[in-house]
Amino acid sequence: MKNKIAYIICLVLFSIKASFAQLNPLTAQYYTNTYLANPAFAGYNQGLNINASYRAQWTRIPGSPVVQNLTADYGTEKVGIGLNINFDKAGLQRQSRVVGTYAYHLKLNDTDKALHFGLSVGFMQQRLSQQDIVGNVNDPLAMNYNQRQTYIDGDFGLGYTSNQFRFEASLPNLNTFTKRDEIRVADVGTFYAAVSYKIDLSTGTEGIDLEPKFAYRGIKGMDNMWDFGTQLSLANKQVNLTGMYHSNKSASFGLGLDYRKRFLINGFYTTQTSALTSYSNGSFELNIRGRF
Repeated sequence: MKNKIAYIICLVLFSIKASFAQLNPLTAQYYTNTYLANPAFAGYNQGLNINASYRAQWTRIPGSPVVQNLTADYGTEKVGIGLNINFDKAGLQRQSRVVGTYAYHLKLNDTDKALHFGLSVGFMQQRLSQQDIVGNVNDPLAMNYNQRQTYIDGDFGLGYTSNQFRFEASLPNLNTFTKRDEIRVADVGTFYAAVSYKIDLSTGTEGIDLEPKFAYRGIKGMDNMWDFGTQLSLANKQVNLTGMYHSNKSASFGLGLDYRKRFLINGFYTTQTSALTSYSNGSFELNIRGRF
């Protein structure tokens, strides 16, 4: 009986964690690594781009959620390919997702304007960490959960860019549109759209840019959400200050250093949603990027 109770608590904790992840995804997807939210931007920056992200949530709580993500994408003038690897853990729950991406970048008549299309295909796996179970590791409920099939998943996206304007739209988690028999442990994202406009405040080695952005996201079984914020780039885009406000009454703040526009490191702090501020702190996120 105790094992069953622990198993149920584990699922509840993961459900809360996954819902929070959808309410506040990795902040890097807004500016630092747009490929996270939209496969159409794989290879958008020509050459090889490698991004690593780490986020810890609710650090006051034992077994608190942790997200680890690694993306690598390579782009030529027209074609981009990418790999997106994501690991989530919360309590006993482990979730792995790996997708490969193909993107096509079509320049329009004006050289600064282009359309982008992208498709990701891969797999998703959800398991319980049996070695962390306190009690009978051979509990039938846990064993049955770990026998769930690994299933195919993917994302579709498109975008439009110019030197200053950017539009993004994507359908994440395509598997949710066709899979009906899988046990649902959390709500998932259904769509993502965003628009931004870059304003050049000054140019040269001390150039300053300001890029406001508005994003709108759908989450299955929950109210749609919006995010609004801006990124201020200083010293010829080598220092970045980011601020975002989310409609769930949380906010994200970030500081980054992009050394010679090739090696970037930045950190974000996202405040807790208003309903949970009395119980735990927010999330801490670290991102590292290399361009080659």
